[in-house]
Amino acid sequence: MAKKLTSLNDLGGFVFSTNKDFEFEAVETSNKTLDPKQQRLEAHLDKKNRGGKVATVITGFQGSDDDLKTLGKMLKTKCGVGGAVKDGEIIIQGNFRDKIMEILKGKGYFVKRVGG
Repeated sequence: MAKKLTSLNDLGGFVFSTNKDFEFEAVETSNKTLDPKQQRLEAHLDKKNRGGKVATVITGFQGSDDDLKTLGKMLKTKCGVGGAVKDGEIIIQGNFRDKIMEILKGKGYFVKRVGG
């Protein structure tokens, strides 16, 4: 069964045109990482789709995927737990929101506590 297209992004970046004189200009997307003082991160607690177990989710990071993975690895190491980095979010297993917020504030990030 074919995948249903819901947006132009589902085409994978292709451009279709019937204009014979059309010339595609590639737009470079520079995903430069902002300075930690300019970052506005949010710390959430989440239990959805995790079998009732709590996970700490950090969102709002603006920068390259490599820098996000590096930050996620550092947080997992400091907390001594597992986790993942996907869809622009850092997911840490367990309720480590306060500890993670202190670590990130120590690194110069602005972290906002979201939720209860």
